[in-house]
Amino acid sequence: MQTLRCLLAAAVLAGLTSLRLAAASSDDPLDLLRTSVDEVMAIAYAPATSAEPLSTRVRPVLEKYFTFEGITRRAVGPGWRQFTPDQRARITTLFTQLVIRTYADKFTPGEKPVIAFGAATELAPNRREVPSSITYQGAKYSVGYRLERETAGWRIYDVNIEGVSLVANYRGQFEALNQKGGAEAILRSLQTKISELDAPKAP
Repeated sequence: MQTLRCLLAAAVLAGLTSLRLAAASSDDPLDLLRTSVDEVMAIAYAPATSAEPLSTRVRPVLEKYFTFEGITRRAVGPGWRQFTPDQRARITTLFTQLVIRTYADKFTPGEKPVIAFGAATELAPNRREVPSSITYQGAKYSVGYRLERETAGWRIYDVNIEGVSLVANYRGQFEALNQKGGAEAILRSLQTKISELDAPKAP
């Protein structure tokens, strides 16, 4: 599981971090993902120039090109419709923080993953899925990116690694919490998980 999380961190960051540059030159989601690889490798493997963690350095870009409101809504599921606007905003804010921290903090410097993208397939008129294979630490994994076209262009709304969807994984957790205590139960769980990430690590 630890290796998969590190891999997913590399995959997500590789797929998202440089979309800012790619968006200006192509409306093809496959081109966007391909172009992003060089940018994230430059960020992840360049000599450190500040004490800021990787999650802090990449967050502004991830928030711009990852539809966190969309992924949060999908992850919560049908219960989302019963939440107030304030609850939705608070859950989205905390979930965004959790996802970025969980995976970016587990990104392991060292060997660079080798990423090869396949052809994009159409899921719906404004949705695409781009498959990829990632070779990392001697093993190969499959990662699929799901994108939807919004007013500002293509944005990623789910990542599937080895058949496990990021959205579906969290939906199982959120639906159970919602049944027990609604939006406030989800908020408490997210706050607890973030606090655990902030706690000092055992030596």
